Amino acid sequence: MANTASARKRIRQNEVRNARNTARLSRVRTFVKKVEVAIATGKKDEAAVALRAAQPELQRAVGKGVLHANTVARRISRLSARIKSLVAA
Repeated sequence: MANTASARKRIRQNEVRNARNTARLSRVRTFVKKVEVAIATGKKDEAAVALRAAQPELQRAVGKGVLHANTVARRISRLSARIKSLVAA
């Protein structure tokens, strides 16, 4: 248990930041899932639109320190490669 005021404050701050970061990560996963679903159904145009919507969310996660820059770059690269490999519907 925290014994000092600064330790108690640190615990409160960590709880708030944890909730905020969890929400950000959940939002990113939702956007990426929309891209995945569009790819799975074979809809190239929808997948491209979904990826364009997901990219700013992924970059925002990098800026806020939720995800690493290389992780986001890798995900975007792999998703775009999968979209390119789809036959135009």
